Amino acid sequence: MIKYLGSKRTLLDTLGNVFQSIPDVNSVIDLFSGTSRVGHHLKGLGYQVHSNDLNSYAHALATCYVAANLTDYSESIPQLLKEMNSLEPTDGYFTQTFCRDSRFFQPQNGMKVDAMREWIETQNFDWELKSILMVSLMEAADRVDSTCGVQMDYLKQWAKRSFKDLELRVPNLQLKSKYGKSTATQSDALEAAKHLSADAAYLDPPYNQHKYRGNYHIWDSLVLWDKPEVYGVACKRIDIKEHRSVFNQKRKIAEAMSAIVNDLDVKHIVVSFNNEGYISKDEMVSILSSRGEVFVLEKDFKRYVGAQIGIHSPTGERVGEVSHLRNKEYIFIVSHAVDQIAKLI
Repeated sequence: MIKYLGSKRTLLDTLGNVFQSIPDVNSVIDLFSGTSRVGHHLKGLGYQVHSNDLNSYAHALATCYVAANLTDYSESIPQLLKEMNSLEPTDGYFTQTFCRDSRFFQPQNGMKVDAMREWIETQNFDWELKSILMVSLMEAADRVDSTCGVQMDYLKQWAKRSFKDLELRVPNLQLKSKYGKSTATQSDALEAAKHLSADAAYLDPPYNQHKYRGNYHIWDSLVLWDKPEVYGVACKRIDIKEHRSVFNQKRKIAEAMSAIVNDLDVKHIVVSFNNEGYISKDEMVSILSSRGEVFVLEKDFKRYVGAQIGIHSPTGERVGEVSHLRNKEYIFIVSHAVDQIAKLI
């Protein structure tokens, strides 16, 4: 899956163990699905998953990795990707914007993206099939980008991987859960929490001021394919300026989190949150306590790669060090069976 700030790749086994320790859970809401790593993992464990995210690229990822079922596409997808890999490159919006006006990708790979994405747009595919193909293209581009993991800027010197040829791969789809078809919705989390229903919910909201849409604006443009006006050195979509989530605002995040916790139609809630977040450990426990007893796990881990390489000036000169290289990830578990869960994990 794509490189992603805040990805729970290293926590998948722990989160899987947490959900498997909670009794009587067949379905799970993943309210802030992001790359869908967690939803994909939970579906692989047999759960029916209802993913939600407001960002367009995240909705495509969830449609591919959560809503789509392997048995429906195991024969058609390899053939379609083979056809896409054979397309003649074309010089279009993506190449101009992200290879010349900025330097996120080598032009030869940008032209492949232009050709493949235009081809997808001309086909009469339903949203699920279209999403699978777009995710394959998104991940192929991610493997040959020239960034340190986010799309706020590109590397001063081309990354070695950027010289490789872009090549599509078949996404790792999961089998359908025996509890029913999983779903993917695109909605503000505050609204989705009022309408989705399941046995349990997994919440992984933004921690602080960093907006995921700004960090991964290229993927939104690839999925929407609306060729928008852009601004700045990173060629961000102009509409990024228009929306700011309450979860990126220190004065509003606690109230928003409380509203979601109170509105969710579930028996159990699991929350991932970082110790760099706008809500402290004690504040989160207080918010969640309205739904039951709270159990907390702590996991220590390395910070994202941008922190590891230090602070640099616009010219690329290293001008400082970050304050710390490791963080704590908290996993909060709210359940009427919290004592039983604590013994199992």
